[in-house]
Amino acid sequence: MYEDALREASGGVFVSVDVRPGAPETRISGYNAWRRSLTVDVAAPPERGAANRELEALLARVGGAGCDARVVRGATARRKTVLVRGVSRDAMASAIARESR
Repeated sequence: MYEDALREASGGVFVSVDVRPGAPETRISGYNAWRRSLTVDVAAPPERGAANRELEALLARVGGAGCDARVVRGATARRKTVLVRGVSRDAMASAIARESR
């Protein structure tokens, strides 16, 4: 299911994300099948890039040791594309499935 939100990239994976800032906790909260994107609750407010930094930290942690994550599209929007480097598409899909349980 989560695989549709992921696209293989050179050295990593593009992750399509719908962000909900200002949540009680930062977590992967679901999957939007229509948009083919993850839904991520972010505890940080959408001010001065705080929510983006928290989203990047979450996806880098989910990706595993040696991963780096950067918002590459939609920096000021709720719908974003994040590049997670240092992980394959299959490994990231498995990690997201484990994290969202």
